[in-house]
Amino acid sequence: MATGALWIGTSWKMNKTRDEARQWASAVAAAAYPEALQPFVIPPFTSIAPVADRLADSRFRVGAQNMHWAEAGPWTGEVSAAMIRDCGATMVELGHSERRSNFGETDETVALKVAPALRHGLTPLICIGETAAEKADGRADQVLEHQVRMALGGVPAEYRQSAVLLAYEPVWSIGEGGAPATAAYAGERHAAIARVAQEVLGRPVPCLYGGSVNAGNCRDYVDQPGIDGLFIGRSAWQAEGYLEIVGLCADACA
Repeated sequence: MATGALWIGTSWKMNKTRDEARQWASAVAAAAYPEALQPFVIPPFTSIAPVADRLADSRFRVGAQNMHWAEAGPWTGEVSAAMIRDCGATMVELGHSERRSNFGETDETVALKVAPALRHGLTPLICIGETAAEKADGRADQVLEHQVRMALGGVPAEYRQSAVLLAYEPVWSIGEGGAPATAAYAGERHAAIARVAQEVLGRPVPCLYGGSVNAGNCRDYVDQPGIDGLFIGRSAWQAEGYLEIVGLCADACA
């Protein structure tokens, strides 16, 4: 199980109106969380401000689903780190496989975003993961090592102690048709990821597991050494589902 804070959070992807987002935030804000558990939520950009306002007096961290590396400029449809902070967020998700496959993001463009996020006081949550073909070829650890080195290798010296999170999300496990990784498989990948991240930054970097996480398997994951939390999809899009997973994982913080 995690040696530090246990991060339990969700990204809503392109779901929820602002009113629906406020209702979710109100429901989860009323719950109690162990001190060692760090809850977080990553709404669509339109709901960051209302969710951040509703969770302002709680221990929740609120994030954005993407950002551009530039401070400002002619980047139609994009948002900057400063804009994200202005909405009340303190985290930003970078490099999700859907961004990579559908919008052409690469290890190089993900890496460009890390330093600006840190410069503006955002905690990057950097998504990494192998495809089904890469897994079948036995190249999972090779692919993950490359992704980690690309994402963290360019972090400037002055930010190398700043908070950074990784999220291991095997591409084949994500989405409605995804198949969750076994806890043992995820634990092995997390151990390999941790070794590389430690080598690059010279310190431990928390790594969360994401990919078809649900109430039936969540505890198996957090019981694995080196899995520092969960990044949940549709199982946590309703407040009741999120709180059920939190409750099942809470005693892992003891």
